Amino acid sequence: MTNYEIRLSGSGGQGLILAGIILGRAAVLDKRRVTQTQSYGPESRGGSSRADVIISDQEIYFPEATSFDCLLALTQEACDKYLFDLRENGILIIDTTFVKNLALAAENTYELPFTEIAIEKLGSPISTNILSLAFLVKVTGIVKESSLKQSISESVKPAFVDLNLKAMKLGFELAAKYKK
Repeated sequence: MTNYEIRLSGSGGQGLILAGIILGRAAVLDKRRVTQTQSYGPESRGGSSRADVIISDQEIYFPEATSFDCLLALTQEACDKYLFDLRENGILIIDTTFVKNLALAAENTYELPFTEIAIEKLGSPISTNILSLAFLVKVTGIVKESSLKQSISESVKPAFVDLNLKAMKLGFELAAKYKK
């Protein structure tokens, strides 16, 4: 497998940096090579935020994602900003809670109201990051589901492990229903 580039994007406070770290750790558990970089605006909440993860079976010579195989956009701003860096046959996953206008619909576009689902099914928007990450993992198959579960358990505060594992399970179920 050549490099598989993923960008998780949205706004500060949505937990995308943590989601990127969790995904990177899951790939390490799968004995893959990984780089994970992040960027966020000066405001920790509300400013733009992104985490890039590159997963490969070979050496990774450049740590920054430049042309994504998969883009997760949780806000309109993130979708508008990064959509055109998605590869031609790349996978686009958007949160329709906040992304209302899609400049161009890629063939592999998944549109779900992730934040609304998290509030309705889990009682809070706090685990939208894990819900959408699990959806991404199920759709792309980029890491093993068991590795994602272990990574979540090792990465989040003990008080939040159960909630995040519920969010993961729900993300997998949504993807299984949605799968094209």
